Order: sequence, then C-alpha cells, then structure tokens
Amino acid sequence: MLHRGVFVSFVLGMLIILQLLLLAPQPVLAAGDTYVNRYLQAKEPVALELDGKGNTRLFSAQDFSAGKVLFEQNCMNCHVGGATLPDPMISLSLADLQGATPPRTNINGLVSYLREPMTYDGSEETFWCRQVPESWMQQTEVENLAAFVIRAAQKAPGWGVDNFES
Repeated sequence: MLHRGVFVSFVLGMLIILQLLLLAPQPVLAAGDTYVNRYLQAKEPVALELDGKGNTRLFSAQDFSAGKVLFEQNCMNCHVGGATLPDPMISLSLADLQGATPPRTNINGLVSYLREPMTYDGSEETFWCRQVPESWMQQTEVENLAAFVIRAAQKAPGWGVDNFES
C-alpha cells in the first residue's frame, strides 16, 4: 500500500512539473526566430546605420523578428526574397538600395521612403509601393521593418539577387 501511495505522489508531482515546464516562457522564442538568428546573424544586438552621418542604432533579434513579421504581412507579395515584382530590375539588394536617390541603406533613408515612396531616382512619387503612414505603423515598427530589410540585404543568402545560388 505504501508503494502505491508513493507511485501516485510521484505521478502527480511529475504532472505538476510538466505543466510548469509547458507554461513557462520559452527562452528560444524570446531570442528571435531561427531565420533571424541563422541568416541575419543577429543573436546579439546589431548596429545599423541610422543616417548618412555615421550615427548607428542597435537592433536586437526581437526587433528583426518584429520587422520580419511586418515584412511578411505587408511587403512580401511584391518583394519575396528581396525581389521587386513591379520593377524586377531594382531589387532590395544592398547595391540597389545604395543606388537609389536618396540611398536607402540606412534606417532613416528607408523609413523616409516607406513614409513617402519615391521613384528609384527620387524625382517623383511612386504608387508601386504602399505608403506607410504613422497611423498605420508607429515609428518603432517602421524602423524594425527597415532594419529587417537592410540586415537581410547585408546577410541573407540570395536576398535580392537573380541567382539564388550566390
């Protein structure tokens, strides 16, 4: 009879411990997603250029993950893998972002573009890309989106290239 009581206590204890483990916050999720950690190499905060004056800002894996979610929800239909379906000659590659007028390789430059999309040469408004007003995305959100795009252009294999083997 004593063995049966010990066994029942053991099983009940294990069920309680199992519930606590399943309900506990998962540290892997807190560190960002696998894509961000593996391909964007963002396990530690990453300094990205904020403006053309050499100022930088640190972005965490959580920031990149939040930007990735916004990209997937709002941009991926036209920019899958960093391509640009409306104009396939201009991608979201680092070289193409740098070649835009003004350059879109820093956070403020890309945020400005997202707030008021301009043609690649900066001469007029474009309607190929959706305007992202403050009423739609707060400043932090649009900065995270820009950070994801820039970091993907810097690090993600195949991002914005014609040949995904590069």
